[in-house]
Amino acid sequence: MTEPMPEIPERELVERFVRSGGPGGQNVNKVATAVELRFDIARSPSLSEALRERLLARRDRRVTDDGVLVISAQRFRTQERNREDARARLQAFIGASLEAPRPRIATRPSRAAKRRRLEGKRQRSQVKRGRSSPDLE
Repeated sequence: MTEPMPEIPERELVERFVRSGGPGGQNVNKVATAVELRFDIARSPSLSEALRERLLARRDRRVTDDGVLVISAQRFRTQERNREDARARLQAFIGASLEAPRPRIATRPSRAAKRRRLEGKRQRSQVKRGRSSPDLE
């Protein structure tokens, strides 16, 4: 079952503009083009409870212990392109958790599979036993 993509209002997003790292000459030293986008997953009223649980359960280093997603975008030279990139990555992050995971159905190995496994173990045991030196009696 797939949920629809939630509409996240502007007031729930916090943007901070910082100077980008890496090469770029004087522009890098003067203009704050990198974007740090923060979205509070834990306290967002826009998300359904099920979606919030799935987002917080993901093991992602961008999610803080307080449940805030921090996306840093500095791929482009302009602030506007980096803002668009950060928002697209936020949409992708949320989109990846829209579909609820299918429950795992427990299965058991067949009798033939068990027999093959035990036969393989016996053969391996014979090989290893054959490597040891015979008793000196």
